Amino acid sequence: HTHTHFTHAMVAGAGSNSCRSIVTLFLLCLIYHYCNALTTSSSNSNICMSATNTKAAAPKWYQKEISITAPSRGCHLITKDVMSAMQGELKEVKIGMMNLFIQHTSASLTINENADPDVRRDMEVALNKIVPASWNHDGTFRHTMEGDDDMPGHVKSSLMGPSLNIPIQNGRLALGTWQGVYLNEHRDQGGWGGGHTRRIIITIQGQG
Repeated sequence: HTHTHFTHAMVAGAGSNSCRSIVTLFLLCLIYHYCNALTTSSSNSNICMSATNTKAAAPKWYQKEISITAPSRGCHLITKDVMSAMQGELKEVKIGMMNLFIQHTSASLTINENADPDVRRDMEVALNKIVPASWNHDGTFRHTMEGDDDMPGHVKSSLMGPSLNIPIQNGRLALGTWQGVYLNEHRDQGGWGGGHTRRIIITIQGQG
């Protein structure tokens, strides 16, 4: 009998331990699911906040076309023309980029010194030595039907490039102290009162 009672007590104890284990496991499952729900909720909240911030920081875009006719063949400073055309739009952008694109094949854009006009004169002299008009007559060029300044103008345009990217900082072009935007007119016919009017597309993209 003593053995029987001892056996029953062991079974009862085992059953009691088993019940406690089941309850403990159940509680642990509840805690796990609760914590997981909190983590998911927090993650979703962060995603929503991120989406809201992204929407609030959507970039601004502005675009205009300006027309400029250089007074003569050569390199001409047009920084004021560009800034004047986009003055209001620039003020709306704290950080961004301005792109200038000239829609022609015998004119170009570049950035160089804005102070001494001799720099612009010397740039034109150097370009004429790099691509001389004599190449129209010595067999170098075949495209010569449009004048001595035409094919050299095409080459100079590709050398200098049709576009510029200038950073914007706090509503201003982030040009260096001595930097200015040049319109390079590579043809003799480019002049006020009867020359080539050059179209420049100005695009601003950034955040306010």
